[in-house]
This record gives sequence, C-alpha cells and structure tokens, in this order.
Amino acid sequence: MNYFVTGATGFIGKFLVARLAQRLAEPGTASAKPRGKGTTATSEGKIYVLVRESSQEKFDELKERLGEYGERLVAVYGDITTPGLIAPAEAKKLKGKIDHVFHLAAVYDMNMDDATADRVNTEGTRNVVDFVNELGGPVRLHHMSSVAVAGGDYAGRFMEAMFDEGQPLRHPYFRTKFQAEKIVREESKVPFRIYRPGAVVGDSKTGEIDKIDGPYYFFKALQKISHRIPKWIPLLGIEGGRVPVVPVDYVVAALDALAHKPGLDGDAFHLVQSHAPTVGELLGAFLAAAHGPEFANKFELPAMPPALRRFSARVGNAIPESAKAQLSKTIGVPVSVLGYITNRAVFDDKETRAALAGTHIKCPDINDYAPALWQYWEQFLDINYQPSPRLTRRLAGKVVLITGASSGIGFATAKKLAIAGAKVILVARTESKLEETRQIIEKAGGESYVYPCDLNSLEAIDAMAAAVLKDFGHVDILINNAGRSIRRAVNESYERFHDFERTMQLNYFGAVRLIMALLPAMQHRRSGHIINVSSIGVLANAARFSAYVASKSALDAFTRCLSAEVKAHHIHTTAIYMPLVRTPMIAPTKMYNYVPTWSPDDAANTLVKAIVERPKSIATTLGTAASISYALWPKVNDYILSKGFQLFPSSTAARSGKDKDAKTKPTLEQVVFANVFKGEHW
Repeated sequence: MNYFVTGATGFIGKFLVARLAQRLAEPGTASAKPRGKGTTATSEGKIYVLVRESSQEKFDELKERLGEYGERLVAVYGDITTPGLIAPAEAKKLKGKIDHVFHLAAVYDMNMDDATADRVNTEGTRNVVDFVNELGGPVRLHHMSSVAVAGGDYAGRFMEAMFDEGQPLRHPYFRTKFQAEKIVREESKVPFRIYRPGAVVGDSKTGEIDKIDGPYYFFKALQKISHRIPKWIPLLGIEGGRVPVVPVDYVVAALDALAHKPGLDGDAFHLVQSHAPTVGELLGAFLAAAHGPEFANKFELPAMPPALRRFSARVGNAIPESAKAQLSKTIGVPVSVLGYITNRAVFDDKETRAALAGTHIKCPDINDYAPALWQYWEQFLDINYQPSPRLTRRLAGKVVLITGASSGIGFATAKKLAIAGAKVILVARTESKLEETRQIIEKAGGESYVYPCDLNSLEAIDAMAAAVLKDFGHVDILINNAGRSIRRAVNESYERFHDFERTMQLNYFGAVRLIMALLPAMQHRRSGHIINVSSIGVLANAARFSAYVASKSALDAFTRCLSAEVKAHHIHTTAIYMPLVRTPMIAPTKMYNYVPTWSPDDAANTLVKAIVERPKSIATTLGTAASISYALWPKVNDYILSKGFQLFPSSTAARSGKDKDAKTKPTLEQVVFANVFKGEHW
C-alpha cells in the first residue's frame, strides 16, 4: 500500500504520517506483504510526501521524528499552488501506484486575507483534485475539510450529510474551506471521503501542539487569573456557544480508521467531541487545569435579533482588514475567534461514531485531557517575553548558572535570561527534563547548556562545577535556586531527624559547595554575582518550617559574611526572600491552592530585577515588616505566628496519614488570615 500526503509537515500531518508508517510496518497487513496479481504497490509500502524545496529542513525533521519508520517517507518536490503539483516526470512515476491521497495542506489563519485563502485553500485543492484524477489505479482521495463549511452564523444542528444550506460565509477561511470541499464533491473523478474536524487542539495524552490557536488564545488570561485570584473566590462567567473542540490524536486515529474502512466513499465525517462544551465549560476546564478559581455561575448572553445580526455583519464587513488586524493584535485574540462566544451551530457526529463502532476509537472529553494541554502550553509555548534594554545589556554574552532549572522558578527564570542573551547553564537532577528546557529555550531563540547534577552529593557538585569551568572558564552569575521544603512541626519530627539533615544538605551545604567551587574564577576575573533564592520564612520565622528556614538562614548568614570578603573583588551578593510561590514544591500541600501566592513568572521577574539592580536583598513588604516586628516586638510576633500555627492544620503526611478525608478548603477565618499575611508559609 502506498500513500501520497499533502501538508505532511503540518501539525495534523505529522501525526497522520506517523500513524500511516506504523500501519505499513504492521505484520500481516496488506501494506506489509505482497498483494494479489494485478496490483502495483510494493510489499514495502511508501508514503510520498509533497514538499516544497524550501521546506526540505521540515521534511528532514519529520523523518527524524519518525525514527525507523522515517525510512518509508519519500519526498516529492512540488507545491499545491502549482497546476500539476509536481514535475510531469515525477507524476508519471507515481501513476497507478498510489492507493490513498490525503489532502491536508491548507492555510488556517483567522487573520488571513482573501487572496491567500483563494490561492492555497481553493485553487490548491483544485490542483490536488486534478492531480488525483490523473493518477489512475486504485486511488482514493481523502480531503481534510472543516466544520468551518457551516459558516459563522449557522444556527441549529449541522448534520454530516449537510453541506450547502445557503449559509453565509463571510470569513475567508470559512468561504474557502466550503469552496474547497465543493471542488472535491463536484470535480473528483475518483472515490473520495471528506473529514470535518472542529477546533483541533493538542494531543490528549501528551498535550503536544505546535502553535497558539483557538482556545489557546485565552490561556495567558486564564493563567493570570489563576495566579492573581485565590481558588476560593467564585467567578461569574458566560455560558456562550458550543465549541467543537477535538484533540489531534483523535482526529488522526479516526481519519486513519475511516480511510481504510470499506463502504464509506462519498461520505463526510464530523471529527468533534459529541457533546461539545460551551465556552463557559471550556474555560472552566482550563481554569481547573491551571488550579484557578471556579465559575460559581454562568449566564447566557441575550440572543441578538436577526435584523441586528445582519446590520452587525454589514458593519463588520465595512471595517478595513488592517483595522481588524490591529484590534486582534491589541486584544491578543483574532476577532473571528470571538465568534464562538455566540456560536449557535451544533455539529452532529452520529455517522462518524457509527462508522468507528468496534474500533475503540472515541473522542475524549475535554475535562479529561485539559490538564495535559495546559501543562504542555505552560512549559513549551508560554515563552512570549520582551527583555528590557537594561537586562539585555547586563546579560550580553554572560554565563549564568541556575540550579533547579527544570521546573518552577528556575525554569521560568532560565527562559527569560536566555531570551535576554545570556548563556544559561541548566542544572538539576533529571537530564531528560533539562533537555526539554533546553529545547524550549532554543525554540525561543536562546542559548542554554545542560549539566545534570544531584545537588545532594558534594562529589557530584564538584564534578559538575569542574566541567562547567572547563567548558566556559568562569560563571558570571550564579543563581542558587534549587531547594527542598518540608512542612512539619517540630513535635511531629521527633522520629524524622533526617528531615533536618537533608534540607541542610541541599539548601545549605550544596549551595555553599557550589559557591566555593565557582568563587575562585570570579575573584580572578574581579567580577561576579551570587544570587540566593531564600524565603520569607527567614524573615518571619514561619512555624512548621523549622528545617527549611534553618537551612535557608544558614545560607543567608554564610553569604552575609562572604559579602564583606569579596566586595573588594567587585563580586555582588543578593538574597531574595521569596514569598509563597506556586511551584511543584508546594503542590503536595493542597491547602495552598486556596491561599494567595506568587506565580513562577512573578518570582522570575524578581530574579531579573536582582540581576539588573544588584541589590543586597529583595523582600516583600510583609517580609520586611515581619523582620522589623521580630526585632522590636518579638512577643507580638510570636503571638501572631502562634495563632497561625493553631489556625492552619498540619499536612496529612505530617499527621502520619490521619484524617485523610479532612477538608482542604479553607474556612473564612483562614482565608482572612492568609490574605492579611499574603505570601507567608502556614
């Protein structure tokens, strides 16, 4: 069996080609063994990929992505916007040898102009149909259409058998996807099948996506809400229209299964979640994935009278495209995407579900995979950062070493500093996570290097530091960010002395060992900056954190003593007394979901400030006030901390698993206390 695929290097295409390659490799299938007499496909089976010569690098990346399966890919150079697609000589070689043509290539851009849409989506599809008509043999055309063929104003249930219902198609994407499907229906001389996916999002298992699109336009706003508004505060939202959301892995699995099932020629299939979520339900799912507050209530937007809708449409058409583009840039969302707020179409997928019966292929519910989408976006795509000129000047060509760089504060900081021009050395225990971080930084245009190290081991620290100095000669800025926090009262720690030993080992001895390994080169160069990520607990003497606060206090005292010794060498030291930050380190304490915290981005911005301004220390207003109050009124300070100690419960782990069903939602008194002492550890 042989395939020909357009758009193979695109998002859906990459997943489809991988699945087809796996199908070809399956033993006992028609694609893995010689077929009967009279057939022309070879036993090996190939996937011919239409590639523009300028996209050779993308094709190479696709082959590499597929690993051993990549050997089945064959590049065929051409372009769907060119009549005939490929050179006549190449087309002759393929004549009669292709079983399935998958046409995925299209321009999807909600800010697209009419000329581009016509050239690629409409005329490009006509060129593909003409090409397939000339192939001959047992070829079948599979056209990737879209639910966009229903237009933006269709009201009611849109069935799979429906197509031309007289619907208005005002947007270039809607119009050209409709026209492209019509070309397939009317001009194809070979059997064809049509697939209409909804708003395609990332893989439901890994979250993988290649760009900001559809629901992702709202992720940054949702992230800010989750960071700024405590989980206990109820939100008021809108219900809105239904969003035909669908994960890419379901689209590809369904496409593969439907393409190879007999008896479906001429049919169209809606690839969507059967019960499409409303806008409010969709945003709620992503807020939950972001550990943000919940919608206590959602209200319906009043329906716009038909006459007013028509008038609104005329006004919208009269607005210049340049003005729409500027508005989209200002709000961060294409204007056309906002149409889903009042979307009145519901896409029925009854025929698709019937055709997939027995395959175990089913579209998952968005609530089940929203966390995977959110995590992938936050890690790989949330890289939109514009460094200040001062930071860029400060970091130009500088070598920055960050411990704990694979998650939380370290991860967020590494991205910012690399984008600003630093050579960032990434240090943490797990090499695979560091490699992910490096790839993200590289994607953002930054420069970083991976040095895995178990910072609990002094010998490992020595080896890592020696390797860094051998490769770079020096480190300009050292950020001791890695740390271990333990939330357990002293009277719950009588049998856990190792808690004190291991926090001291990582937070104090590990940091000091690294400082001492890198300091000689700083002194020799008469330049350097040591930044220690400390804690507000050092200033406020947080109860239940005796092991953690003691280790951070020890590092604080060491660095204050060191500061005087290295001042003449122009080496700066900065202690940052971080408040509570929502990182993986505090995740086990579920109560922290409901108290005010900083985001990793807030913390990273504080580290950026430290690099630019080189202050002796940075603390929040509360941290400074706590330090002053302890110096002037220690008994008052103890009284307040004692109240907090009694008010907030110990963790389930600290209670030896007792009261596992204890409520994690805070009481009103706890909420008030946590907000008065914002950022403190309780």
